[in-house]
Formats: sequence, C-alpha cells, structure tokens
Amino acid sequence: MSRPPLPPFTTESAAQKARLAEDAWNSCDPARVALAYTPDSQWRNRSDFLSGRAAIEAFLTAKWQREHDYRLIKEVWAFHDSHIAVRFAYEWHDARGQWFRSYGNENWQFDADGLMQRRHASINDLAIAETERKFHWPLGRRPDDHPGLSDLEL
Repeated sequence: MSRPPLPPFTTESAAQKARLAEDAWNSCDPARVALAYTPDSQWRNRSDFLSGRAAIEAFLTAKWQREHDYRLIKEVWAFHDSHIAVRFAYEWHDARGQWFRSYGNENWQFDADGLMQRRHASINDLAIAETERKFHWPLGRRPDDHPGLSDLEL
C-alpha cells in the first residue's frame, strides 16, 4: 500500500503530508489513522511505547474516549529525506468539561511507500478556560481558511 506524498520530501510535500495527518487525526477515526503507519510501526507517545497498527488503533480508541471535542492543528517544523518534524496543538475537554490545550512536537520517519515507520511525540497539557479556546470549527477537518499555529501565535 502506498500513501503519497512519498519521500524524499520537499517543502510542499512535507506540508501536504502534515496536513493529511492532521485531517486524519481530526476525523477521530482510529482505524483510518492507523492505516497511515507501517504494520510494525514504532511509537513513543508521551510515556507510552507502542508497536504495530493494532496497538496504535487501541491507543487512539482509548484516547478519543477520554478527549472530547478534539481539534488539532499541525505545522511542519523541519524535514529531510524521509523524515519530518512537526509541532502541533490540540484542544479538547475531559468528561467533567475541563478544557485543555495540548502542545507538542513529533518526529516522523517514513518508508519508501510513504507509511510512517516511527513516531516520537512529546506532549504537554495546559488547562484552559472554555473562553480561551482558539480552535473553533465544526468537528472534523479544519477548514482551509482557519488560521494555523503561527497565525494564532501558538
């Protein structure tokens, strides 16, 4: 299975890859997201270490059961050959209604078919008031005219 754009990445293709990842994650569909990774993909997400699509799908299922009204923006930080580094922020609330903005960085490594082999994510959560939210679009894909991270000064 091939998942264009393929490495080696250019400025344009790295940005397209990051936007496709953002769109998939904003779907909150664990099965859809897991298909972007190799069957034996290795993850570090905060302090969790995962291996393989089944583990990724299970992890994301649990994540989106805890993190409600999830909205994410990714932005390319750097890229080279088959590697992309992104920074991101997402907003969500817990079951009690407490809102959070989670900030982080991810390092991605892709195989020749454009599937992600490795994902290393460092993430910090900041409790925010609902009035401090900056991501205001209907659940799902971020509209093309919605500001990105740099535009929002995040």
